[in-house]
Amino acid sequence: MTETNSAGIPVRDLGNTGLKVSVVGFGGGHCVNPNIDERTTVRLIQTGIDSGMTFMDNAWEYAEGESERRMGIALEGRRDQVVLMTKVCARDGKTAEKQLDDSLRRLRTDVIDVWQFHEVNYDNDPEWIFREEGAIAAALKAREAGKIRFIGYTGHKSPHILKRMLDQSFNWDTCQMPVNVLDAHYRSFQNELLPTLEQRGIGVIGMKSLGGGGQFVRDVGLTAAECRGYALSLPISTLVCGIQSEENLRQDLEIARNFVSLDSSEMKNLESRVRSVSTDGRHEWFKSTQIFDSQYHRDQHGFRSVT
Repeated sequence: MTETNSAGIPVRDLGNTGLKVSVVGFGGGHCVNPNIDERTTVRLIQTGIDSGMTFMDNAWEYAEGESERRMGIALEGRRDQVVLMTKVCARDGKTAEKQLDDSLRRLRTDVIDVWQFHEVNYDNDPEWIFREEGAIAAALKAREAGKIRFIGYTGHKSPHILKRMLDQSFNWDTCQMPVNVLDAHYRSFQNELLPTLEQRGIGVIGMKSLGGGGQFVRDVGLTAAECRGYALSLPISTLVCGIQSEENLRQDLEIARNFVSLDSSEMKNLESRVRSVSTDGRHEWFKSTQIFDSQYHRDQHGFRSVT
């Protein structure tokens, strides 16, 4: 029998952390833009929490810190109702410590439940994170100090890079990665990485189930329910959803409440429907282009600005 929270939203274990998370999470990367004012962002987050969406996603760099700041306002009086995750961008320990302090201040909290290394998209990112005085030292120090509880990493470019994080001598708590129906055919995270994560008891946080910009619905012809349902039928803990409106929020909450796992034939049918347009990454822009690559990380690696 599916376990649900008091609002009727299914919950799952976040790997071996002991935390329970709603199967859909609130994505902090989409709720701040020129068309969404502070009051609307706060209302969306609070309505999501009150409706059972209790996993919160954010990052130090989103909207230059504005996303964390607004989420911090929204969490006033509700902090103990959520599992709060944010991400660090720096690869050196000193800067990572500063970014953590920024996040704690903006989010108005004393502790981050899950702190993840953001955008592990470059082949040498694992080396940089684990070098002497690298960001992993800051994470261990912060966990010892009680500023963070669990440590993970994220990436959207290629599964072979995230595999290199697993090769490190470190017990990861979480991994955030693309989980969608097109992924089965191109640089597949679910085929190349997901089985190992499941075996190790690492909590998998899914993202990009609609493509990151809704293009799977707009250009490929899938419905949001098909995309979300496929992702949730994989062995993941939660699926981060980009929420920009009350309509988005209602839709994703409804999908979660009514979710019934797809069987293998239904999964294969969806994969077959998209195969002809998914083997070259033309719709998974986060893998095949620079559109989703953060300028912070490009600067960190000495690349030119994205134009």
